[in-house]
Amino acid sequence: MMDVPSIKDFQWKTLAPLPSRRVYCSLVEAGGQVYAIGGCDDNGVPMDCFEVYSPEANQWNSLPPMPTARAGVAVATLGKRIMVIGGVGANQTPLKIVEMYNIDEGKWKKRNSLREASMGISVTAKDYRIYAAGGMGGDLRPHNYMQHYDMLKDIWVSLATMPTPRYAATSFLRGTKIYVLGGRQSKYAVNAFEVFDIETRSWTKFPNIPSKRAFSSFVCAENNIFSLGGLRQGRLYRQPKFMKNVDVFDIEQGGWMKIERSFFLKKRRADFISGYLKGRIVVAGGLGNQPTVLESAEAFHPGKNKWESLPPMPTPRCACSNIVVKNCLLAVGGVNQGLSDAVEALCVSDS
Repeated sequence: MMDVPSIKDFQWKTLAPLPSRRVYCSLVEAGGQVYAIGGCDDNGVPMDCFEVYSPEANQWNSLPPMPTARAGVAVATLGKRIMVIGGVGANQTPLKIVEMYNIDEGKWKKRNSLREASMGISVTAKDYRIYAAGGMGGDLRPHNYMQHYDMLKDIWVSLATMPTPRYAATSFLRGTKIYVLGGRQSKYAVNAFEVFDIETRSWTKFPNIPSKRAFSSFVCAENNIFSLGGLRQGRLYRQPKFMKNVDVFDIEQGGWMKIERSFFLKKRRADFISGYLKGRIVVAGGLGNQPTVLESAEAFHPGKNKWESLPPMPTPRCACSNIVVKNCLLAVGGVNQGLSDAVEALCVSDS
């Protein structure tokens, strides 16, 4: 049984705010710095802004803007390069444009485009290759593409198609396997769970996520994948409902575990931030009943198999961009009535 931090080891830090308010910006970490890429402004217009946050100095610096304004981009780092893939452009349609920022040179370069315009692509990087799964095209149809980008040749190569077409899926790389969970087809959530093997270049269907929810969150722990909260979508005679459900996949056993109710979140929530900090799954903010923007945060205790309340988020919001850096879960931007420029970090200390 691993020693995990206690609740009193967690605290929120208020960091330097974003230079401009936004939602749907993409975050990536490279060399200990956090890069914020694009997003939408108050009027829902995609932005070309590109900034870097230095945790040491607690400050944001503006970098050369992206050549193409966009929001909801897929982003991956390859060494000292940041690849920006697809997303939604200024006319609110998906893009096929791929651009690369060289951190050392401080310059953007156009790269070979995707074969089709696409938003909501799920990307994973391994060995100087980027793997891009799914997405949604201009016709609003979900894609089943799996393609990899070869940096040396600047080409996209099509691989075996994903069994379930979808966009906005979550992927995790473990060894030579890419786990692809959830996502949507048009407005509706899918509960597909499929795994791509980089070596054999083939897909395997895994057991479906037990409960189908939109705006849920997936977190990968040492031996488990957690599917957390979300919104049960309304259908003909059914009201939409915020959920506190938690499903846990046992990676060794290859199946979803039977879950006691103690595993469920304390608070129903969707569109929240989540992460894995020193052996504890943490969630914060999001939307809850009524619907209201939430400030509450909680952490799962793997020994007690239950959630414990954490200090609340200083700025309650949903639709934040988030990233884990150095034992801190950063919440960047998002929505609280209007758009927010708040940047806050839930940090766990070395007790």
